[in-house]
Amino acid sequence: IHARSGASGPFVPLHCAAIPQGLFESALFGHVRGAFSGAIDDRPGAVGRAEGGTLFLDEIGDISPHVQVRLLRVLQERAFERVGGTQPVEVNVRVIAATSRDLEDMIGKEEFREDLYYRLNIFPIHMPSLRERRSDILLLADHFVSKYNDLYHKSIKRISTAAINMMMAYHWPGNVRELENCIERATLLARGDVILGHHLPPTLQGLRHRLKINLRLAGARHTIQQQSGIIMRGHTRT
Repeated sequence: IHARSGASGPFVPLHCAAIPQGLFESALFGHVRGAFSGAIDDRPGAVGRAEGGTLFLDEIGDISPHVQVRLLRVLQERAFERVGGTQPVEVNVRVIAATSRDLEDMIGKEEFREDLYYRLNIFPIHMPSLRERRSDILLLADHFVSKYNDLYHKSIKRISTAAINMMMAYHWPGNVRELENCIERATLLARGDVILGHHLPPTLQGLRHRLKINLRLAGARHTIQQQSGIIMRGHTRT
């Protein structure tokens, strides 16, 4: 979205759940010198750094009610104040927010502001979980193999059929992040140019045994059906 928008400013991501609440307000809005112990100089926050560009707030459902109020002001008035400051700073920034939580349920529990929700919910995009779009698993896996080949100076060329079957059968509760961690681990463990089934995490190893059992059962059913057909044909002849 940012790349195609023609924005002149930068893309600034901020993971809301990864920053302690006591530091989050400063990370988002910045602070002025002397605002708190250790604030030895002025420092811009993510909102200020994204001027003219895009601010991406990941896991926005984790921000505190106090920060929600201040963020609402940014969206409505296009202005904010740094922590410890008194002068409003005007800003021109596109805000994109993402969350894995049910914000409407949080509104009902009074954990998320309704007015902020509707201010953000101008153009919602629903991203299905990875298990609901299994056709993407191999595309993403190939992308991550290429990424970690470069990072760890490896030369993985393909993923074995057994490993593919295990990945396609798994339910991926951690979605794309879990898949990326899985491929990173497999890339590190692989000694040749192929990712094998035993290179995948223990959470997928149990699938290997179940897949073998299912294949054996399928083979046994096929054999029984063939034998039944022979017996039936034999009875027909008699």
